[in-house]
Amino acid sequence: MAKPQRKDDILKSELPPALPLMALRSTIVYPLGTIAVQMGAPENLALLRANEEPGLIVALVVASGDHDEPIDSKQFIGRVGVAARVHERINLPGDTVQITLQGLRRIVIEEIRQTQPFVVAAVRPAKETIADAKEIEDLVARVAAAAETLADLIDRIPDEVPAILKMNVSDPGRFADLASTNMNFRISDKDEVLQRLDVGQRLRFILTRLEREVARARVMEDVKRQTEIKIEQHQREFYLRQQLRAIQTELGEADPGEKETIDTLKKIDDANLPEKVAQEARRETERMRMLSPASSEYQVIRTYLDWILSLPWHKRSGDEEIALSKVEGALDSRHYGLREAKERILEFLAVRKLRGGDPHGPILCFVGPPGTGKTSLGEAIASAIGREFYRISVGGVRDEAEIRGHRRTYVGSMPGLILQALRRVQVKDPVLMIDEIDKMTGGGPSGDPTAAMLEVLDPSQNNAFVDHYLNLPFDLSSCLFICTANNLFDIPAPLRDRMEVIRIAGYTVEEKVEIAWRYLLPRLFEEHGITDKDLQFTDEVLGFISSRYSREAGLRNFERNLAAIMRKRARRKAEGEEGAWVIDLARVEEILGVPRYPFEEAEKEPEIGAVTGLAWTSTGGDLMVIEALRMPGTGRLTVTGQLGDVMRESVDAAYSYIRSRAAMLGIDDREFKETDLHIHFPAGAVPKDGPSAGIAVTLAIGSVLSRRAVRRDVAMTGEVTLRGKALEIGGVKEKVLAAYRAGLREVVLPRSNEKDLRDVPDEVRANMTFTFVGTMDDVFRVALLPSTGVATSAVLADHPPQEDLVESAPLGPPSPNGGGRPMPGSPAPAPSVSSPSPPSPSPSPFAPVHPVAPVPSAPVPVDTLH
Repeated sequence: MAKPQRKDDILKSELPPALPLMALRSTIVYPLGTIAVQMGAPENLALLRANEEPGLIVALVVASGDHDEPIDSKQFIGRVGVAARVHERINLPGDTVQITLQGLRRIVIEEIRQTQPFVVAAVRPAKETIADAKEIEDLVARVAAAAETLADLIDRIPDEVPAILKMNVSDPGRFADLASTNMNFRISDKDEVLQRLDVGQRLRFILTRLEREVARARVMEDVKRQTEIKIEQHQREFYLRQQLRAIQTELGEADPGEKETIDTLKKIDDANLPEKVAQEARRETERMRMLSPASSEYQVIRTYLDWILSLPWHKRSGDEEIALSKVEGALDSRHYGLREAKERILEFLAVRKLRGGDPHGPILCFVGPPGTGKTSLGEAIASAIGREFYRISVGGVRDEAEIRGHRRTYVGSMPGLILQALRRVQVKDPVLMIDEIDKMTGGGPSGDPTAAMLEVLDPSQNNAFVDHYLNLPFDLSSCLFICTANNLFDIPAPLRDRMEVIRIAGYTVEEKVEIAWRYLLPRLFEEHGITDKDLQFTDEVLGFISSRYSREAGLRNFERNLAAIMRKRARRKAEGEEGAWVIDLARVEEILGVPRYPFEEAEKEPEIGAVTGLAWTSTGGDLMVIEALRMPGTGRLTVTGQLGDVMRESVDAAYSYIRSRAAMLGIDDREFKETDLHIHFPAGAVPKDGPSAGIAVTLAIGSVLSRRAVRRDVAMTGEVTLRGKALEIGGVKEKVLAAYRAGLREVVLPRSNEKDLRDVPDEVRANMTFTFVGTMDDVFRVALLPSTGVATSAVLADHPPQEDLVESAPLGPPSPNGGGRPMPGSPAPAPSVSSPSPPSPSPSPFAPVHPVAPVPSAPVPVDTLH
């Protein structure tokens, strides 16, 4: 082996202009340093075998990438390497050679002269630059201090490394190389130190890495210290707990954990649980016995057992026998009207009674607008049959786990809404009301809660309902489920198929007045701290509030307006004012402001191109005015009002039908080529869809193109085919009530909807006229007025104005308090049902009528429905 050279001789020695290139991947040797390396790469072995002479000088560079990746020698051009002398070679098994390398000086790779069988590169010595002496001195001191701190924090750095560094502070470049070698830097960081020829930059880079390592080591030290403290604390607690158990054993006392396990097993035996449930509870109790009370799993099992023991597996609350008379009395005492809904409820409970409480059968579902008493009906049923009542609001529920529960693997898991309700009521046969079931959100990433409701509401499946949390079957068949919804069609079809739908359409003005006298006013008087001696209402005032301020299907706004009046009186009474307020129309307007809904008389004047249609919404029926306007143009048809595809197609069909009947309506064919038509459905912000506006749209188009006015005291609804046939539609009850609330007393319906009149309340049928039509020709004869002034007057004479119709149906004798309240039990007059008059024998039934013989457009009563 060659003798070691002194430092000055090594640094000043001349180098050949070309050196064999040896690429290292995991380490590097700096100038004046020595390192042993095992060579296994083919190109490096070829280099050593081709140069067997001692004292071989090679150029060392750092190669990036994995060991099996090929090395591109051109990437080393321009980079800094180290000229090193090969001092010793030892052949090892596996075609490997171990050599000792001594670093000579930094060099720069200028070009690659040979690539096979090994790489030869042209090199030149690298020139280092020295920064300011004071700055270098400060950097050296900081690096030495950081190295000493890191050696104290990390065991793998030898303790003598800081001393070695301090012995070489006189040579900053050598100091930096020694620090990089002994501080266990990554190979990429070592290569970065090699590349920096500016000694100041080299020291700053090393200082940055050392400070980062010191910060990381301190964090690790803190974590280690805290872990040791916790381990020591657990060991101490375990030791003390063992001592406590020994003391308790000597004193004859039981272990608290063992005592809790024994108490839990006793509760399981006393609870008379089903066999499978009891087995699972005992198994979990034995698991809990083996755990420490401080364990998180111990608390999970304990909570699980608490849920099992708190559920009503056998306890019942309801009467075994359902008393129908008691149910009927409870419904009548708490709800006025709703005759059909009450009948359906009694029929449902009667079947359940005759089957001995057998739950197999459909689930009740109350469908109707808000504020119509759906939830209170469920409370009345529960009160009548003596069962506990609990309401579960599922509006906005979008996670299947809300119904079935979360599995115990999740933190904070708990059973679903169904078992939570049973735990609260503590009986297995309550009346559970699933409120707002149509507003459940389904099909999201968290599962479909509506699909989970299928098992809950299916009587053939819910006798073994399995909640994810309990993972045990629970019998729900004894529960009486009642659902409520505003829109039936928002409920998925499979779920809707399991329900017995009971529709609650809404209340008329007369029903709202009666409900106010019976229920609302007594309760509101008590809530506001006043009596009927402080505030007096009349039927006229209550009807005025209902029709002009609270025109809705339900009662919430009506009740809110009554409460506003009572608050005014309560404040004055609190201020010392005595005496009674007799509420009249002027005082109502003073308190509630200008009426929200205008009086309907102004909308009953005949107009060209304006038709009053009827629409169904989830909050009840509503009026919908269809407007048509003609203007010079090219025959273009424009439709506005935020309509759906079905409604747009209905407008197109109506337009095509009017074109086919143009001659009979007296419309010139040039109108369709020289006139643009605009159909608009007001309330443009409200989406609209459906085919039931076909009759009204066709009539509006026919009116505007024939320049003949339409009767506005008639509301109409019905679908129209391309041939002009009037087809059946739905929501008749809601639409008729909407017309009645708006003051209209005549409605045009398709003939196939005549059967639906039985759903309309008696007082509404008694005060309204229903005209049933089979084709659009019948509609034109009823609602389209002649174009001549004399004929128009004659036709209008056959149709009394709204005030005559109202006066012809008095509400009844005045009540003792001065209002005109309807007398309970008084017979209602029969409704007037008519069909359009037969067509005239003239060639065109729509030709202008002679002034002397006006066409009778008023419907003639032909039948009476009871």
